[in-house]
Amino acid sequence: MLQDGWEPRPFRQFLLKVHSRCNLACDYCYVYTLADQSWRSRPKIMAPELITTAAARITEHAERHQVDSVRLILHGGEPLLVGHAYLRDAVETIRAHAGPGLRVDAAVQTNGVLLDDDALRCFADLDVKVGVSLDGSPRGNDRNRRFSDGRGSYEPVAKALRLLTRPPFQHLYSGLLCTVDLANHPVETYEALLEFRPPMIDFLLPHGTWESPPPGRSPDPKKTPYGDWLVAVFDRWYGSSGETVVRLFEEIIHMLLGGKSASESVGLTPTSLVVIETDGTIEQTDALKVVQHGAPATGLNIVDHPFDLALEHPGMVARQLGWEALSDTCKSCRFGRVCGAGLYPHRYRPGTGFRNPSVYCYDLYRLIGHIHSRLVRDLRRSST
Repeated sequence: MLQDGWEPRPFRQFLLKVHSRCNLACDYCYVYTLADQSWRSRPKIMAPELITTAAARITEHAERHQVDSVRLILHGGEPLLVGHAYLRDAVETIRAHAGPGLRVDAAVQTNGVLLDDDALRCFADLDVKVGVSLDGSPRGNDRNRRFSDGRGSYEPVAKALRLLTRPPFQHLYSGLLCTVDLANHPVETYEALLEFRPPMIDFLLPHGTWESPPPGRSPDPKKTPYGDWLVAVFDRWYGSSGETVVRLFEEIIHMLLGGKSASESVGLTPTSLVVIETDGTIEQTDALKVVQHGAPATGLNIVDHPFDLALEHPGMVARQLGWEALSDTCKSCRFGRVCGAGLYPHRYRPGTGFRNPSVYCYDLYRLIGHIHSRLVRDLRRSST
């Protein structure tokens, strides 16, 4: 228990970095192109004995906090570089340690290039959900998501998605991750993603800070390029019942109607995620790599330390404190509890750390304000 009677929330999501390298060279990648370069000194593949240690630590943490289900996220780099046989062993090892009293829901987040029939049959056997990264149309995707020799990745990813959407595997399909690029037309991007019938689309803002702003992000509060981009997608999506879930929009709507967020991108829900790197080190969210070298570090590892110690790390505490961790600017904002200052790393400014609004403050205000206006208009219509 910490000061003022506040208690940490246990981890429920364990992101396992099974491979520290990638077969793509996306120019916005937070792992390889931003401030933190710790991947260079880490082993490419997590050793099998560390998988066993991680399994024991996850079970230990869940039992200590009486948690009956956790989510295992197989990640990288590109997790499929280790091969589906390795991934099968990892999932089976962690579930075997968990035993019947702890459900382990597993998911893999992949760029899709190596996603083939054999891998999907393996995931079907284990009920491992599959999320794929794609940035829209062939032109839009290949602007940033390329192989190191400059070739675009759209075609192999599209092939994998056509396989994933077939009846034997469709139930594994969790959705698409799309990083917003202002150079891509918003509605064209959204409709290109819809071609693959995703159950969910998660639009991600490029990582940046007040010190290193994202591309096109102006300090002028009257300019909201990312907000405008997302508003255009919202207006195309809103009212298209059953088309797909757009996670960011549904989170904002849910909070405007009095609910709580299930995402760290907006809202005040305490973080429940912890990262385990290929060398066994315990880290905070990967997005902190945009801040500075070593920013995600906790100084802990799974061999010597339980996950409970990571809950005491100041960065973890700040990401669980919610309202109390916000700046005065955010607390005085009409949408402060909905926005929640956005994603934690995007608040960073030298000198004041993370106690700032998001570098996307004006864009988020534009988007949330627009959604609020649409909801109010529709609610008034329905009451007349």
